[in-house]
Amino acid sequence: MAQTNLPTQNLVEIKKIKDGTVYLKNGGLVQVIVVGGINFDLKSEGEQNAIIATFQKFLNSLDFRTQFFIHSRKVNIQKYLDNMQERKKNEENELLKIQIDEYINFIKSFVEQNAIISKNFFVVVPYDSTADVSGAAGGILSFFKKPSGDKKIPTPEEGVRIQENLEQLRNRAEGVISGLTQMGLKAIPMEDDELTELFYNLYNPQLVEKKGMNLAK
Repeated sequence: MAQTNLPTQNLVEIKKIKDGTVYLKNGGLVQVIVVGGINFDLKSEGEQNAIIATFQKFLNSLDFRTQFFIHSRKVNIQKYLDNMQERKKNEENELLKIQIDEYINFIKSFVEQNAIISKNFFVVVPYDSTADVSGAAGGILSFFKKPSGDKKIPTPEEGVRIQENLEQLRNRAEGVISGLTQMGLKAIPMEDDELTELFYNLYNPQLVEKKGMNLAK
């Protein structure tokens, strides 16, 4: 019997991404918050203890499952090197041209011997009115699994329920952002294009990411 190849979309639990919310095929909703880091080691002992105490208080205040996720990725500097080559081409001073060329070679050699890794920090906030969607066991990529059950056309009553669920999700996300802000962390809900890129890169780790997450909003 010939094997039937299913489209990749059938293996992904994400139904759509709209207005900063990930809609899952099982009816769950998810918001992802990107969080800036702090250099904990540079803090005084008193500041460290205060941060830890605030974080413990924050965790104890949560009455729903929340996932903390770190995404490490190798930084692609090719665009930067291309810009330096363009600058070298337009430079009229021969001495500066030589210095730019030496700098480009140094950067290439350094990156070949030392991979440059960037880390992004996320908090995944789920909501499902019937069963809380946490993705705890498989991490954030647990969203990428084949859903069970048949698809149904939403009724008007279900449409109202979705709006109510969205409000509950936003309340959760706002509570998480407030708790993180009290620790001196910058937390921002991700927008549609950022979410799309995040999941695309998680599902295609061998490909180079297009851009970094923007915390300067």
